[in-house]
Amino acid sequence: MGKRIIVTGGSGKAGQHIITYLLDQGHDILNLDLVPLPAPLSERVHTMRVELTDAGQVYSAFGSHFHLTEPFREPLGLVPDAVIHLASYARNMLVPDTETFRCNTTGQYNVIEAASRLGIKKIILASSVSVYGIAYAQGDIEYPSFPVDEDVDVNPMDTYALSKLCGERVARGFARRYGSDIYILRIGRIVAPEEYKEEMFDSYVKKPEEWAVHGWSYTDTRDLGQICDLAVAKAGLGFQVFNAVNDEITNYEPSTTAFLKRVCPNTPFTREFEPREAPIPNKKIRELLGFRQKHPWQRYYE
Repeated sequence: MGKRIIVTGGSGKAGQHIITYLLDQGHDILNLDLVPLPAPLSERVHTMRVELTDAGQVYSAFGSHFHLTEPFREPLGLVPDAVIHLASYARNMLVPDTETFRCNTTGQYNVIEAASRLGIKKIILASSVSVYGIAYAQGDIEYPSFPVDEDVDVNPMDTYALSKLCGERVARGFARRYGSDIYILRIGRIVAPEEYKEEMFDSYVKKPEEWAVHGWSYTDTRDLGQICDLAVAKAGLGFQVFNAVNDEITNYEPSTTAFLKRVCPNTPFTREFEPREAPIPNKKIRELLGFRQKHPWQRYYE
């Protein structure tokens, strides 16, 4: 049976694919964003313009109807089954650092608090592998160890990653207070279907030494939709952090271990990798949520 799910930031690149996947699984979606969804998604999902840094708007939107009809048909007082929070500034330097931090942290807090106080027991929060501190570091630094699993110490120095890390800690506190399930998705470099044939992914494959900043890992938008659906369905895990990435390293190196020892000779290993396992691995999300990727990059790259 489908669930009623609020998605924030669903009009973005990842959000559109996630919403499409959720609709295909029979879920009912309300999108909270500052811009509308494009057609034909806009014909299936209502977008409500909401400023997430305004707590009052968030509370009001979470109690809204999902569909605009004349007259309204949905019963009053329905509480969404889940919230998937994607909305944020997606990187540094889109706006000044102070605005990145203010909007990302305040929006995350308002969403988590409103959902918790309204009794919504499932919250999915989009974080980023940038919290591992490499992507936007000041200069070249190395990962603390390989593999970069969810237990690795996170110590970022840039504003975007710090804002995401703040959201993770807020979520942990609210999950403990309310006994709810709040799952953090540390998402890799998001790749839409058409992007496998573009310059960036070509560079992943042909110049792999240059891509430590993305951890030689990626997240297919369609597989991210599956991850979100599995996260909504899986109850009882409390607070969890997941690397929400695909299975394999983003180049043709036959051995992940040998490749990393060559390009990062000073970084220690805590275990050996599977032959082509991603350096930021998804073992936990496969084991706890049952994720099985459907879109390996090799299928689409030319």
